[in-house]
Order: sequence, then C-alpha cells, then structure tokens
Amino acid sequence: MSMNDPISDMLTRIRNATRNGNPEVSIPYSKLKNELANVLRREGYVNAVRVDGQGHERRLVLELRYGPDGEHVIHNIDRVSKPGRRVYSEAGAIPRVRGGMGICILSTSKGVLSDRECRKQRVGGEVLCKVG
Repeated sequence: MSMNDPISDMLTRIRNATRNGNPEVSIPYSKLKNELANVLRREGYVNAVRVDGQGHERRLVLELRYGPDGEHVIHNIDRVSKPGRRVYSEAGAIPRVRGGMGICILSTSKGVLSDRECRKQRVGGEVLCKVG
C-alpha cells in the first residue's frame, strides 16, 4: 500500500482509536510523527508516547487519554496542510482552535510546536493539524 500522506494516516488512526475507546494506538514510526505525538503529549491530549521495535519494524505507540468517566479528550483532529495544498501561517496569524480550547500543531524552523509555543517564541510555519 503506498501512502502519500503519512501525517493524515496518523491522525486517522488516532481518530479511529479514540472513537472506539482504545487505550492505545500503534502507528508506523517517523521522526516527524514522533515530534507531533510529543506535542500531543505536552499539551495533554495523550498520556504517553513510546517507540517499540527496531529498524524498519519501529512503531510509535500513543497511550490515549480519556476523562474520568471515559469521555473523549480529543473531540476532533483534522489535517490542515495537505500534500496538494500546503498551509503556512505567520506567528501573529496562527488560527485559534475552539476559541483557544484546542490547539494547532505547526512545523517550524524550531521543530514541531503547538500554537501556544509558536506564539511564545514568535515563530510561524506550516500548519500541520488542528486538535480540539
């Protein structure tokens, strides 16, 4: 199976796992996906991120977070910038998600950061996805 957009695949796997109430989700490893997962961890959307296996067998395992009564922490997670249409944003124009309740994740010159981290460091970049 050829995959044109591995980030979109990752977000779909997370979306499906949260809808099914799975405790964790496994995704083929890449550096970018690892950085994206760590932003989700820092912002409190997942409990833990770990890498299983070696070489080509490496997988990224995200321990999903739910509320005390099993309610979803991730309500929606959408790709913004796609391979066919890249979306960039300056530091001052980063979109707000759910009135500041959600986050945007951007790929910047300083690594993959949340919108909050981007505003603090005054850096813009490619808007990878929105999480709410």
